[in-house]
Amino acid sequence: MAGVALAVPGPQRARARYETNPAIRESGAVRILILTISLLFFATFLLLPLIAVFVEALRRGWAVYVAALVEPDALSAIRLTLLTAALAVPLNLIFGLAAAWAIAKFEFRGKQFLTTLIDLPFSVSPVIAGLIYVLVFGAQGWFGPWLSEHGIKIIFAVPGIILATIFVTFPFVARELIPLMQAQGTEEEEAALTLGASGWQMFWRVTLPNIKWALLYGVILCNARAMGEFGAVSVVSGHIRGLTNTMPLHVEILYNEYQFAAAFAVASLLALLALVTLALKTYIEWQVTRQTSRREGEHP
Repeated sequence: MAGVALAVPGPQRARARYETNPAIRESGAVRILILTISLLFFATFLLLPLIAVFVEALRRGWAVYVAALVEPDALSAIRLTLLTAALAVPLNLIFGLAAAWAIAKFEFRGKQFLTTLIDLPFSVSPVIAGLIYVLVFGAQGWFGPWLSEHGIKIIFAVPGIILATIFVTFPFVARELIPLMQAQGTEEEEAALTLGASGWQMFWRVTLPNIKWALLYGVILCNARAMGEFGAVSVVSGHIRGLTNTMPLHVEILYNEYQFAAAFAVASLLALLALVTLALKTYIEWQVTRQTSRREGEHP
């Protein structure tokens, strides 16, 4: 019986365990009730607000929608948002790879402490994170006088926005890679080194192919958070129109000035980013599932 069970493909084994395990079987009515509650929650709190954003953005017509997006302050906010993401995401990619490699492949003192520090932005409010940068680099902060003497401006300028964004987004890549690399172990890398591969050859031909989907998944989440970050950026930006306003900050200013059509037009770009992120996330999960099923089929 054990041999027969092992010969069954992975998805069929999972389905068989579900059908034969009374601990996880539920009646049809219970399943329908759970599904109905989930769909109602999804429609009420996620789908309807998303639809409302696009409806309000296009309420006054396509011409008003386009005019709100090509307005100089809106274009400046879009450029700053793209610039911030273009700098923060690659830096977090490098850090995430290095941190995941160190934690998963080596044993050293302070390893658990490093893992805890990586999770710090998840437990600290973004507003507090922005305030920390103000206290460190602001005019009255630790390094504020020295920076002023040398003509370096970080707070209420683009460098402060980039630093705050890096802080709130740096766990995403590392947190996707660490569990995967720990589960994979070091056997394949050690075998490659034994066969004469250099460090770079081992990384490009062994490590990277094994982590490419998790790496891409982390980069997508990091990019989405970088473009949509509000709290930390709001504290360090100074809200200078045309200079230090990102897209979320520009939406807030337009809404506070009762320019609702323009506010929802810019917000719709962020909503489109969320939808693209969701589509890419779904595709990556499908690829991972397909590869897992293929491996289970090759090694029953």
